[in-house]
Amino acid sequence: MKRKKPTEIGWREWVALPELGVPAIQAKVDTGADSSSLHAFNQKRFEKDGVPYIRFDIHPRKRSKSQSVTCEAPIVMERKVKNPGGRSELRPVISTAVVVNGVPIRALINLTERDEMTFRMLIGRRTLRGKFVVNPGRSYLGPKPEPRAK
Repeated sequence: MKRKKPTEIGWREWVALPELGVPAIQAKVDTGADSSSLHAFNQKRFEKDGVPYIRFDIHPRKRSKSQSVTCEAPIVMERKVKNPGGRSELRPVISTAVVVNGVPIRALINLTERDEMTFRMLIGRRTLRGKFVVNPGRSYLGPKPEPRAK
């Protein structure tokens, strides 16, 4: 069976998070980060039919707090992650569909407050492995995902 060639992406890309109701968000592709992270505030944990869930809000637009989207997903695990300051913190992790440069994938994403960071989403090595090759000299190789019709 022939193995599919990895899709080329730049160091920053538009991505869609369809299961979370986010049609477009700019993400930084960070091969130095092991895992992927998403900016999430107002995090509230709850149970649904005995399954741990988390409800959270995100600001999908870079450097803007004018728009927010409320999301909800099951928590699949908790993971210790080093923050930009080098300190370890325990973060909730969700599994969700992600579309990068037109390629739909499933990704584990930890939730943290990235409000002060330029990019509200970070795509790490685990998400990229085997599916994408990063060209650090290029940006936005894929199209901007289209907003859904309302």
